[in-house]
Amino acid sequence: MGDTGVAGAAVDGLEAYRGELTGYCYRMLGAYAEAEDAVQETLVRAWRNIDRFEGRSSLRSWVYRIATNVCRDALVSGKRRALPMDLSSPAEGATPPGPPQDAALWIEPLPVGDPEKTATAGEQVRLAFVAALQHLPPKQRATLILRDVLGFSAREVADLHDSTIASVNSALQRARTTLAARRDSAGYFPPQPSDAARRVLAERYATAFSRYDMEELSMLLHVDATLCLPPYAKWMRGVPDIQAWLTGPAVGCRGSRLVPTVANGTTAFGQYRPRPDGAGYTPWALQVVEFSGDRITGITAFRDTDRLFPVFGLPDHLSEDTPLATRA
Repeated sequence: MGDTGVAGAAVDGLEAYRGELTGYCYRMLGAYAEAEDAVQETLVRAWRNIDRFEGRSSLRSWVYRIATNVCRDALVSGKRRALPMDLSSPAEGATPPGPPQDAALWIEPLPVGDPEKTATAGEQVRLAFVAALQHLPPKQRATLILRDVLGFSAREVADLHDSTIASVNSALQRARTTLAARRDSAGYFPPQPSDAARRVLAERYATAFSRYDMEELSMLLHVDATLCLPPYAKWMRGVPDIQAWLTGPAVGCRGSRLVPTVANGTTAFGQYRPRPDGAGYTPWALQVVEFSGDRITGITAFRDTDRLFPVFGLPDHLSEDTPLATRA
């Protein structure tokens, strides 16, 4: 049994890792709810086995070893999560979306703090990046996150995997190659605009969408901008098809109100559609908006509002006197 003084100090320090462990497990699993469950299981296992911690590695490395095992166990029987563009070609905007797919299929959004204060973290949890990670085998996925995102040394990762430094370096190289190929082929990870430019773009978008101003929206969207709609497999690319969607199957979004929040280190909005009876606005989608330069490059509208809005602290309804849009 390990030294009781070392174990006692370790118990006191375990909870401090909850936040960063959630980010790690989210990148591994692609879903916030699953990440929270994995972190809780990690901490429970750590508390139960704390007497085995002898201080020969750092407490952080020891806890991440447990978290990695928990995530790998979860991934054994689970499906690979994705975004719609990872599964099919773009569709015409004027066509209906078809039936919803299993919620377990999709990458889910992550509540992350102010993007102006977490710019680096934001890049590392962006939806496209997390979706790309899901193409890696679990060991490569863990290795890349631990080395390139969290800054673990090759020796620490080798010890964590009960492996060798050479094996870790090989896994890391393969993982980097896979991600680079996906970035080059699919246009992942475009550079973010400055904080000031992002705020201006976000405010212009919120106002234009609430007014359903198609001319202004066209000016804000990149020529190859995408719009996808989990849990529907449908997604669109390009301004004409996005406009055809908004003025066709999604025309009921006219008059919506947007409430700003943050997801995956970027601007997001809770979208509320007007109720048919005129009695305020009802939750409709969580929109995660991606920017590059002076344009919007992607909008992902998650429709699972019953589960997502409470997680993001969004109200369950808006009153009739809610303004068109609040500051982003």
